[in-house]
Amino acid sequence: MNNNINKLYSIARAPARRIIGLMSGTSFDGLDVALCELEGAGIGTKVQVLHFKTMEYTSDFKEDLKAVFSKKSVDMEKLVLMNAVVGKYHAELVLMCLKEWGVAPQGVDLIASHGQTVFHAPRSIHGKAVYPNATLQIGDGDHVSVGTGIITLSDFRQKHIAAGGEGAPLAVYGDYLIFSDPLENRVLLNIGGIANFTYLPSGFRSDEVFSTDVGPGNTLMDQFIQQHYPGKYFDEDAKIAYSGTVNEVLLAALMDHPFFMLPVPKTTGPELFNLAYLENAMAASGQANMTNEDIMATLCRFSAQAIAFSLLQYGGQSDFEVYLSGGGAHNPLLLAHIGNILGKSLEKTTAQLGINPDAKEAVLFAVLANETMAGSNIEFPKDGAIPSVTMGKISFPI
Repeated sequence: MNNNINKLYSIARAPARRIIGLMSGTSFDGLDVALCELEGAGIGTKVQVLHFKTMEYTSDFKEDLKAVFSKKSVDMEKLVLMNAVVGKYHAELVLMCLKEWGVAPQGVDLIASHGQTVFHAPRSIHGKAVYPNATLQIGDGDHVSVGTGIITLSDFRQKHIAAGGEGAPLAVYGDYLIFSDPLENRVLLNIGGIANFTYLPSGFRSDEVFSTDVGPGNTLMDQFIQQHYPGKYFDEDAKIAYSGTVNEVLLAALMDHPFFMLPVPKTTGPELFNLAYLENAMAASGQANMTNEDIMATLCRFSAQAIAFSLLQYGGQSDFEVYLSGGGAHNPLLLAHIGNILGKSLEKTTAQLGINPDAKEAVLFAVLANETMAGSNIEFPKDGAIPSVTMGKISFPI
């Protein structure tokens, strides 16, 4: 037997695994690195986060990513080069973390690498009936594996699409396994570049689990800040948005898009919610001469309204507790808007459930890798919205 296959077999049979989860989101401010100890698999999975750190990207690397991110037309040479660059860079960042933590690469069983999404193209966005749902993440797993010496699972989203899904959101698999509760109905709300949530009914009822994107989280606000405030990547503590006033006419134009009327579950990305989307809404509403502060205040309210209205669809079905994660959980104005619409304050994060909310997405990819190695397919409803599959392509270091 090939030594790598034999090692996989041993890892799969072990009572526990040490897995590094890697996540780089659409804001690409840095690489989230979470070293996790996972015991068991399936609904009995136990996760302990041993170490976590966000490794901030250099300005040059961010600019390189922007050159190939969320564009219908890109320099193909640049895209191909960045596939290798991202993989190699992520490997270097992992090794830096391990050195800081005093952990040898040999002490890690697996890396679960999300890679960097550069284009997300579900049918609902591309609108071409003869073409399938599609998505592309770069940061080749072989480069991560060879660079670190650790077996790496990567490219998780392709199996989801191949089995009938849209490639997102994938959080539902990990959310169900580690956050379900026998008594409490829960909503796991992640506000990243795009906002999504998972609905977890009490009692581990997988046939009623639900997950969907709901619209922009931070992406429009971040894009606007980066265009108009050189050197800034986001509106820290919503200071700029707080200083402005919501423009109700523009807000109505922003909400006037077929995406919000699509049946759920659905997915989206910056390919739809971008600065061109904002410019079109401003032109359509006759609001071209607004201050930056008022635009930011309106964009913040727009994200909140899209999130809250989607959550309210579930308010009539059952009472639920909301647990936050993602960068948007640090935006006080965004949370205040959502809370005002819902009629409840949003104070709980996944920290109350034992997982650092900033680490949650990276941890969930470690859980996905654990399921691929040691679990079995979860029986979700057979409508294809949540395919009952395990995910991730395996790369060996030698």
